[in-house]
Amino acid sequence: MKTRIGIVFGGRSGEHEISIRSAKSVIEQINKEKYSVVPVFITPDGYWLGPHSSLKRLPEPTAILIADSVSAIDDHGIGLVNQPTRNGFVTLDGSGSIQGLLEIDVVFPVLHGTFGEDGTIQGMFEMAGLPYVGCGVLGSACGMDKVVMKTLFREAQLPICKFAWFLRSEWEDDPVAVTEKVEQSIGFPCFVKPANLGSSVGVSRADSQESLLNAIRLAAEYDRKIIVEECLEMREIECAVLGNDTPEASLPGEYIIRDETKTFLDYTEKYAGTGNNEFVVPAPLSNELIKKVRDYSVRAFRAIDASGLARVDFFLRKDTGTLLVNEINTMPGLTDASGFPKMWAGTGVEFQKVIDELVNLAVERHSDRARNQTRFHVN
Repeated sequence: MKTRIGIVFGGRSGEHEISIRSAKSVIEQINKEKYSVVPVFITPDGYWLGPHSSLKRLPEPTAILIADSVSAIDDHGIGLVNQPTRNGFVTLDGSGSIQGLLEIDVVFPVLHGTFGEDGTIQGMFEMAGLPYVGCGVLGSACGMDKVVMKTLFREAQLPICKFAWFLRSEWEDDPVAVTEKVEQSIGFPCFVKPANLGSSVGVSRADSQESLLNAIRLAAEYDRKIIVEECLEMREIECAVLGNDTPEASLPGEYIIRDETKTFLDYTEKYAGTGNNEFVVPAPLSNELIKKVRDYSVRAFRAIDASGLARVDFFLRKDTGTLLVNEINTMPGLTDASGFPKMWAGTGVEFQKVIDELVNLAVERHSDRARNQTRFHVN
């Protein structure tokens, strides 16, 4: 019997479109002989669509690949259910009433950013008793918040760049004080980012007070917490990690930017296919640096209590040759343009095998959690 995988994608996030592209890649690459795939699309407004309607949110060639898996399922909507022996989704009729049970063996939440990569949906799957791919609640939350993440990296004695942070409300109440704080602690140039987002959404470079104000305004559209990091003359290196208690790191990769006018790899450069960059695996580094990248990646993974998968991003300073851990992504992009599958392919593990391993890791972690006692018995 095939394992039934619930692919949850879309979501309430600035990375909604990237999630659709990631889900497309997973569905196209997953072994159809081993898995029956059920798509569940979450709209930008947060409404969960039934599998049949979710098919329509995928490119037609991708939807055709899994159409047989959902042909008998109604499409009005979907919810979650937790029973002692039957866990999964419930299908809903047109009035929102429960229509039937759709059992799911493992959920694959191919969701990036808020309400998908931040521990919220992971908590829901925990409550429903469903095995799911990726980090748990704590790892997801810590990996999503760049301020918390960097604090944990520092505690783990991993080298990081200078950063400052503040709340959107603090900036709205006293923008002068906030900009002065940034200028004094970080200076120009610097990068301004939403603390809880990825895929370079809402990220800007600031070279002056005016551009800093504009950058903060943009970042504040996406998050209540804003982080500002020093701008370095550096190379950006990435490394993929797979595992639970004994994680392993891939060979590192690097985006080689051909357009010298580009100061950083923004959203367009990553996903629009401009031809201005190429992802190289392994990154052109010394054997010593490659070993250090892989070691730091595993340490960063453990520092946030990650599980399943993650991508760790590094800065390699051009002036000193120092390697700095920048951030960790607990549900990295899985698109055809993304580094995560390319790094494992360059390490000798094709994407289909990566998906198999992610499903196995999800079941392993779920089984391990099931060992925990939830009742205290007094003798």
